[in-house]
Amino acid sequence: MTTLEPSTFSGFLRHFLYIKGVEGKRPHRTLNPLFSLIMRKIETQMCAAVQSNSDWQSANTSVHFDPETGVSVVRLHGNKIAEVSDNDMTIFDGGWQTTTTKSRLNALCDEFCIAGEGVFQKNYKWFVRKFAGAVNGNSVFTTEDFNNGYIFS
Repeated sequence: MTTLEPSTFSGFLRHFLYIKGVEGKRPHRTLNPLFSLIMRKIETQMCAAVQSNSDWQSANTSVHFDPETGVSVVRLHGNKIAEVSDNDMTIFDGGWQTTTTKSRLNALCDEFCIAGEGVFQKNYKWFVRKFAGAVNGNSVFTTEDFNNGYIFS
């Protein structure tokens, strides 16, 4: 049996609780801490490239910044999954509603949207969680069907 260092276990537990909250009672993906760290590194680098308006590529993910339009296009396996500008973010599934696509989109939402907004799946169907406002200091979110070209502004 493998034991984890307390700091590693703490990060793993946070990641597990996040996935459990997004995917329901039983997470559908393997919770390998090493895999999570690799994926988060790619997503962190992806978000940094979008933030700095620069071109970047690593493994299956790329960012291309168009200086004429001021838009960063994020691709996964060559398929466009997001367009990020200074004012909004438009999301797509790239033709593949996979865990990796959803993970990349949620990393972008974590960085460029209001806290709590993102993409989740329930009963094999994708949904978007959108900030609707605040009531008595508590954030209120609406759930909408996922559609290609959904805009977070």
